[in-house]
Amino acid sequence: MSSYENILRLLPYERPFLFVDEILSITEESAIGSYTIRKDEFFLEGHFPGNPVVPGVILTEIMCQIGLVTLAMYLMELDEDSKVLPAFTSANVDFLAKVLPEDKLIVESKKVYFRFGKLKCTVSCKKEDGTVVAKGELAGMVVKSER
Repeated sequence: MSSYENILRLLPYERPFLFVDEILSITEESAIGSYTIRKDEFFLEGHFPGNPVVPGVILTEIMCQIGLVTLAMYLMELDEDSKVLPAFTSANVDFLAKVLPEDKLIVESKKVYFRFGKLKCTVSCKKEDGTVVAKGELAGMVVKSER
């Protein structure tokens, strides 16, 4: 399965916890995708009221969904009826700039290794203007699920 649309359709998330708007590129070695922070995101309510800033844990999740899960699904060569369950195993992320509502984020990951079902990547997250907001290493597993 190499179609971007198929990968998006099979992602095991839905709003309000789906943080992938589009896959821009995906190969055996890397993935690039985007997500735009909406004004009505659930995590903005109550997080610095009057001055909403995207929490680092959400930035990490965006990076995982785009940079780790989509790439793992591509590497697994899933069929169109596959169901997957991602398991996030480790993160080492530096946060470098704040992210606000309506910022469009571009996430790029590069595979470090993929073996025994475990994927490790270097991942960067930038605003459309090129400002790096977070970068680091992420690892996880994506396994086929019966549900």
